[in-house]
Amino acid sequence: MLYIQHATIYTPHHRLDDGALLIEADRIMALGPAAKLACPSDAQLIDAAGLLLAPGFIDLQLNGAFGHDFTTNPESIWPVAAGLPQYGVTSFLPTIITSLPETITAAQVVLTQGPPTESTGALPLGLHLEGPFLNPARKGAHNPAYLCLPRLDATANWSPEQGVRLVTLAPELPGALELIETLAGRGVVVSAGHSLADDAEAATGLEAGLRYGTHLFNAMPALHHRDPGLAGALLADSRPIIGLIVDGVHVHPNLVKLVWRLLGSSRLNLVTDAMAALGTPPGRYRLGDFEVDVDAASARLADGTLAGSILALNEALRNLMTFTGCSLGEALPTVTTTPATLLGLADRGELAPGAVADIVLFDPDLQIVLTLVGGQIVYSNGLLLPTLFSREYNGP
Repeated sequence: MLYIQHATIYTPHHRLDDGALLIEADRIMALGPAAKLACPSDAQLIDAAGLLLAPGFIDLQLNGAFGHDFTTNPESIWPVAAGLPQYGVTSFLPTIITSLPETITAAQVVLTQGPPTESTGALPLGLHLEGPFLNPARKGAHNPAYLCLPRLDATANWSPEQGVRLVTLAPELPGALELIETLAGRGVVVSAGHSLADDAEAATGLEAGLRYGTHLFNAMPALHHRDPGLAGALLADSRPIIGLIVDGVHVHPNLVKLVWRLLGSSRLNLVTDAMAALGTPPGRYRLGDFEVDVDAASARLADGTLAGSILALNEALRNLMTFTGCSLGEALPTVTTTPATLLGLADRGELAPGAVADIVLFDPDLQIVLTLVGGQIVYSNGLLLPTLFSREYNGP
């Protein structure tokens, strides 16, 4: 058992000051005011006074990190997973960008076989396949040689059971509507992105089963007052959850503020779209088949095209609060309950009895102090951990 006391707890829908939380094995057993929830005699004690506690963060779009690119080497999913808890990430969707079918199959095998050794990091929930059914006119940093039209036979083994949770495609392409319906029927979340869809084509895609928008505004036509296009259709329809890269580079802060006012935390999902340079110094890295130049703020192809980001998810959360003026309690669902709801995961993204004990402790500046995945400590900042465990329990 593990007992955490004196934290400010965000469930995230409610805030509990001076709260306590009890974990047994990989599940949350109880939570409530520290003055009322007693610490069992056999529980390990963490005193989190002055710290904030929330559900672990979920990133639905991550291309790689720490020098690793998932598309180039799907087996790197596991070393990246081990490092992500330093950013508060407890689960994620490794993203495979447009590539050969063999690459997708290899990534599916990596996930279904599991880690080569006992996993001690964030949990991959399944793949996000960003392509190959994208519009060549909005390819971004995807290799056009691998782009193709949607085909049912090419996706026969795409399902959550076989490692595929989310697929981004362009809904205006021939064959896309049938594929949207088929994948959605299997439980795969289908997203619109890298697209030239107009308002009518986007609306038809939403009727067919689109329930997500991939990095709003990026790789799609600009929002126009007489031609709203895909961006306008996604914003106006109440059904889709929408991903947004809040690094101050991909989308202007004023647009972030506007989107926040339109969507709120139940429909806005912060993603990083981070690539191999996350967690490493500026330099030259790979994203799929391309070399990417990375400076202190962005990752770009030689022609200046943005090629993913170097954004960490706790930084995205901090940026959202800075750009919009929203509170932490308002912002937290965008990286917890909202992505969990999209994936149909009732026992993640929330702090409640019976939920998976994916938990992050951080300071008021959103610097991560401690991360737990399935009730196990997988990251500590190395400074506060001895202090946390050295304090004594003083009773309810």
